[in-house]
Amino acid sequence: MATSAHNPQPVGAQAADQFDAIVIGAGVAGLYQLYRLRELGLSVRVYEAGAGVGGTWYWNRYPGARFDSESYTYGYSFSEELLQEWDWSEHFAGQPETERYLNHVADKFDLRRDIRFSTRVSAASYDEAAQCWQVRTDTGERAQAQFLITAIGVLSAPYIPDFAGRESFTGPSFHTGQWPKEPLDFSGKRVGVIGTGATAVQLITEVAKDVGHLTVFQRTPNYCAPLRNRPIDPETQQQIKASYPEIFKRCRETFAGFLHDFDTRSALEMSEEERLARYEELWAQPGFAKWFGNFGDTMSDLKANATMTEFVRNKIRERVNDPVVAEKLVPKDHPWGTKRVPLESGYYEAYNRDNVVLVDLNETPIARITPKGVKTSDAEYACDVIVYATGFDAVTGAFNQIDIRGLGGQTLKDKWADGPRTYLGLQTAGFPNLFTVVGPHNGATFCNIPRCIEQNVEWVTDCLRHLRAHEYAQIVATPEAEDDWTAHVNEVAEGTILLDTPSWFVGANIPGKKRAFLMYAGGSPAYRQKCDEVAEQGYAGFRLQ
Repeated sequence: MATSAHNPQPVGAQAADQFDAIVIGAGVAGLYQLYRLRELGLSVRVYEAGAGVGGTWYWNRYPGARFDSESYTYGYSFSEELLQEWDWSEHFAGQPETERYLNHVADKFDLRRDIRFSTRVSAASYDEAAQCWQVRTDTGERAQAQFLITAIGVLSAPYIPDFAGRESFTGPSFHTGQWPKEPLDFSGKRVGVIGTGATAVQLITEVAKDVGHLTVFQRTPNYCAPLRNRPIDPETQQQIKASYPEIFKRCRETFAGFLHDFDTRSALEMSEEERLARYEELWAQPGFAKWFGNFGDTMSDLKANATMTEFVRNKIRERVNDPVVAEKLVPKDHPWGTKRVPLESGYYEAYNRDNVVLVDLNETPIARITPKGVKTSDAEYACDVIVYATGFDAVTGAFNQIDIRGLGGQTLKDKWADGPRTYLGLQTAGFPNLFTVVGPHNGATFCNIPRCIEQNVEWVTDCLRHLRAHEYAQIVATPEAEDDWTAHVNEVAEGTILLDTPSWFVGANIPGKKRAFLMYAGGSPAYRQKCDEVAEQGYAGFRLQ
């Protein structure tokens, strides 16, 4: 039951703390949103399930976890002082360094005093009479605020398939996204890793060096590309710090907010010799150059894509000594770039080691987890430790873990049961004053995420400034605007080759989840332009009261 001035507290209930805004999550988005809301003079409470700041970079502390974005394109751009005082040690920083950076930001701007750690929001309901959100946590806290902002991340709801016997395993087991804080010693241990997605690729590369024996249970092979990381020397550090305006300008202009942007030429208009030379050039570059610096039609034309697909398949074959193992690692079921491209630093060479075995679950599926390890249809593999690198219920999964109720008591989970429906990926009709930073259908979901987080946060902040200046109590997306944006999101996706691949982009990795494109594939500049136009037109498509 919602409570308000018109609806007094039930007897014995804890009085709700009052705030102007409540933010869920203290990762990259939540920290910046808190910083900006404070600038508006708002009272803010941030709830964070973890014991520290960082979000993704707090939870994912598995060996090998690191950026796929260039470090200096990932950090915040809003503070010149912060940019100049922080030195990134590598072009693609590892998790420990990134977590230190986000702690540095929290300390520098004194953000912790408004964050309640180790506290998970369990429910949030909109009180129509009082025009505010009532929030409950798993610790029994109650709070209310005019505005509720979710900053809960795209990949923050870990998923483990319902393997029979999982609870019977007698050794340690955990999901990569819930890695223990205490250091783990794998030396001499028999480790089983289930999954070969982006997380597993980083993990396997590192773990293979230390374990007694590693068994990799592969569900779906991936096209992995070389990261080509290296330390940042003092001279390069100076160049980076002097170039931040140009770096961030470049990121604002590119399709996905990286330093790389699609080549406007067609892969098919090149001679085979020219095309291969270009692919080799891209392959030698660091980061996502191979994906977002490629010919644009590799993401919209299957014939064009096939040229890159075969190029990458041959690269995989060249690096794995055993041709039988190599073919198991070569994807045959989807085109290049239609799933998240894992970047690696020696992944394929791990399979050339005597202590690493690849088990193809397409040939011999897992029958059950046993007290001693993993049993497939043809053998049992003894394990001292099992790691589930089995991915996430992406984009909408974290929303489903909170009982969010809008007008008339409608739950967000029910509303999105057949796929998300949003306006700009920032609001959904029927849920006033709820902003979904990096939510479904949002430009920040298919992007160098901090670059697009800043855009999201700044747009929401400007919106709240507008509401307060004009004394509006409520803003909510209209059903018509939501219909139009959702149709646009789907139309843009249909212009790509992304929809035909069963990936987390469409929720295909979660049994029973309705297939729907969860992101926005129109590119960051187009998304930013649309958001700006909506604001300039007095928040067209929203109802302000």
